[in-house]
Amino acid sequence: MLRDEGSTAARAVKSVELNADLVIVGGGMAGTCAAITAARAGLKVILMQDRPVLGGNASSEIRLWCLGATCHMGSNNRWAREGGVIDELLVENLYRNPEGNTLIFDTVLLEKVLQEPNITLLLNTAAYECAKPPGNADRIASVTGYCSQNATRYVCRGELFLDASGDGLLGFVAGAAFRIGAESKEEFGEGFAPTGEFGHLLGQSIYFYSKDVGRPVTFVAPSYALKNLPGRIPRYKHFNAKEHGCRLWWIEYGGRLDPVHDTEDIKWQLWQVVYGVWDYIKNSGNFPEAANLTLEWVGMIPGKREARRFEGLYMLNQHDVVHRPKHEDVVAHGGWSIDLHPADGVFSEFSGSHHLHSKGMYGIPYRCYVSRNITNLFMAGRNISTTHVAFGTTRVMCTCAVGGQAVAEAAAICIKRKVLPAALAKGELLRELQQNLMRNGQYLMGEKIEDPRDLSMPAEVSASSELKLGALPADGPLERLTRSHAQLVPVPAGRLPAVTLEVFADEETTLEVQLRTTTRTDHHTPDVTLASQSFKVPQGASEVTFAAGTVMPHAGYLFICAMKNPKVSVRCTNKRITGMLVVHHYRDETTAKIGGEDYEVWAPARRPGGQNFALKFVEPVAPFGPAMIKSGVLRPVDQAHAWVAALGDMKPTLTLKWPAAKSISQIELWFDPDYDHAMESSQYGHPERAMPYCVSRYVIRDDQGTIVHRCDENHQARNVIKLPKTLQTTSLTLEVVSTNSSDSPAAVFAFRAFA
Repeated sequence: MLRDEGSTAARAVKSVELNADLVIVGGGMAGTCAAITAARAGLKVILMQDRPVLGGNASSEIRLWCLGATCHMGSNNRWAREGGVIDELLVENLYRNPEGNTLIFDTVLLEKVLQEPNITLLLNTAAYECAKPPGNADRIASVTGYCSQNATRYVCRGELFLDASGDGLLGFVAGAAFRIGAESKEEFGEGFAPTGEFGHLLGQSIYFYSKDVGRPVTFVAPSYALKNLPGRIPRYKHFNAKEHGCRLWWIEYGGRLDPVHDTEDIKWQLWQVVYGVWDYIKNSGNFPEAANLTLEWVGMIPGKREARRFEGLYMLNQHDVVHRPKHEDVVAHGGWSIDLHPADGVFSEFSGSHHLHSKGMYGIPYRCYVSRNITNLFMAGRNISTTHVAFGTTRVMCTCAVGGQAVAEAAAICIKRKVLPAALAKGELLRELQQNLMRNGQYLMGEKIEDPRDLSMPAEVSASSELKLGALPADGPLERLTRSHAQLVPVPAGRLPAVTLEVFADEETTLEVQLRTTTRTDHHTPDVTLASQSFKVPQGASEVTFAAGTVMPHAGYLFICAMKNPKVSVRCTNKRITGMLVVHHYRDETTAKIGGEDYEVWAPARRPGGQNFALKFVEPVAPFGPAMIKSGVLRPVDQAHAWVAALGDMKPTLTLKWPAAKSISQIELWFDPDYDHAMESSQYGHPERAMPYCVSRYVIRDDQGTIVHRCDENHQARNVIKLPKTLQTTSLTLEVVSTNSSDSPAAVFAFRAFA
């Protein structure tokens, strides 16, 4: 028994002091990925999160899908999904949770963090102040947080700090320079900068879920629910009984209030709207199909979009996103549209979102993640150094996540080299950072892995076979040309061979076929027409052959375009091949008048659709040779960058061979997790648990044929094999037993070996 007789002095709450190399405030996707990355790099990490779960807006508290450069597969960004830790998390979530249950995603994030012994996780702990070293106003010494669940105050000391809190609490109390709101058009020459009427801040959202209970359910609205919905919400006709969750992202409010200090007021207004919407759906009489529906869940806190943006060593702006210049200090990529919302949100007369898409992905400089006036402070997430316009694209969670990975790798170098973050903005330390990021799966535009430790580079590489594109089996469905469709094929520069398509026409007609490519090899916008030919097509089945001789100006992707004709269908194949896709003319981007570009958007269909054309090349094209595993790129970009086995190879093998024995203690394999698939973390749902292109079972043998590693279930891109003892061998052979789909041949991006 504990008994206290009382005290005349005020009591203090329990206080705990902790020390780490890196202290992270904020456990959303940026903070979570940063913590995992830093811990794996050997740093002692404190992750302070003010909520009971990780994931921020992607968690079960908010329930927004985690998304990024793939743009829901509605843009020209091919193979754009983010790599590294965020890819590992999304792939694992898909395997466990293809239905997109946010509660399961919570468990994936928590498990991955708990598996790292270098992380001290403080949930339900809100940071509220920081301390600085005596006489050193430009540096943070500690951050203090309070956990209301255990009535404990935590003082967390560190060498480096990361503000991944969204609202920028740590940077604010530390005195970091920041901005809130939109810049003028003139400051950065941004044609998309909003007017005062549109508003200078994005708002916040609360979502709801409904479910059918199989019998009529009444709903009596609370007194604070919004009344007269049709008279208050201009877009009220968009509400229906089927959509819920984050598909109602446009239930938004707060863009004309203080996004930090007015959040509780914003929450109440959003609750009024949500319950008013549900009252309208249930009781207006316009939705009889809602009779058996009940509210299953309503968010308790708003999902935030915009607040403080800290000023770094560089501010990303509209020009960087649209024109995509090469930044020497690129450490991450983005690709979501510049997506600005009206400040009045759900009450606005404007449409809920205004988009400006660029032709391809853009790079984000390291300088955007480093505070310009607090020397040991990083930023990651929605508070990084951008203009309001550029923030419209960098704010989405997968883009936030790769920023978290970037600063975590930077922090590891800072601790190792005993330097401050700004020292990594150029020179050898920058190059070290970029190489570490790419080795761990981060995609950096225009860069490639160059690792002198990798024993695969001097090795002779051979394979049991390689896929040469002659004739793909015509075993798939017919794709009707209600839109123009195009097959993407990676080809070398030079003269193109003749290519044949099998078509079926409802009646005699004419079909136009175009060969296109791209102006730049770092995007997949088919903005260059190389040749065009019209074919008279008889009724029924026939073939059309585009003659040889067209010159491909550079190695890259060829678009074989069957132009729109609803009377014609193209025969497809069921074979799904790494680095090949069919896209269709989806829409036209017309944003030149606001500083964007005018161009065509060609996007793929989601599986189970989206089959490749059953192509026939008169002279086979060979873009998938074993030497591709030395390219230093771990995804299709300008080429497939993968070895792909022949379709008939039932026991595909890939071999590294050296003239003398090598000492090997670690092997790394990189398989294809389909970087083109958006893999939204919630609500969308997906038709498979594992990507069809990914190798699922394999063995590795030494030069004596002895199995040194066996894997009987795999769904991840990266496989790291740490051998129990150092192996002496003149060769390593990867034997692929199966992929996750019998219609996808074995594919490997990298097969590395290390002493």
